Amino acid sequence: MAYFWYKAFHLIGIVVWFAGLFYLVRLFVYHAEASQETEPAQTILKNQYQIMEKRLYNIITTPGMVVTVAMAIGLLTTEPEVLKSGWMHAKLGFVLVLLAYHFYCGRLMRRLASGDCQWTGQQFRALNEAPTVLLVAIVLLAVFKNSLPTDITAWGIFALVIAMAASIQLYAKKRKRDKEKRLAEASSATSDEMTEQVSA
Repeated sequence: MAYFWYKAFHLIGIVVWFAGLFYLVRLFVYHAEASQETEPAQTILKNQYQIMEKRLYNIITTPGMVVTVAMAIGLLTTEPEVLKSGWMHAKLGFVLVLLAYHFYCGRLMRRLASGDCQWTGQQFRALNEAPTVLLVAIVLLAVFKNSLPTDITAWGIFALVIAMAASIQLYAKKRKRDKEKRLAEASSATSDEMTEQVSA
């Protein structure tokens, strides 16, 4: 019975942890892009994002991580023999990378708050794809264990994940270009109006 309790809360922790990680870096994107706004909007937005990031990291994301890890340890105590399996070694390796990512996000959050972070919104969008790749790898290892498929279906799924990440990046670039175009058109229209007023 302990195994099922550990597993249930382990899955709950995973959902909470990943939801927090995905949204946290999305806030970093908005925080970085707030620098393009004029005052006082820039300061207001940055302060608001800083509050949201801190609350998300401390109240949702980190507790989700703690529950996930604690319940995983509980699961391993009920099945210690799995620690001898190669798939578990690989899975734990990906989890260690995910933990490093989590704490690195905390560091980026503090740098954004202090104004020392020079990352662009585009760079944060790319960073936001990392937990997706880790999630796919961890889930596949947990489900298939030592019989992880390497056939065309597996490669197709991997290609689909890469395509999704690439499409998100392309959409972000298109949206940025459209915004710059709109700003340029607005600036040009304002300039024309001022020229007409001076001429009149």
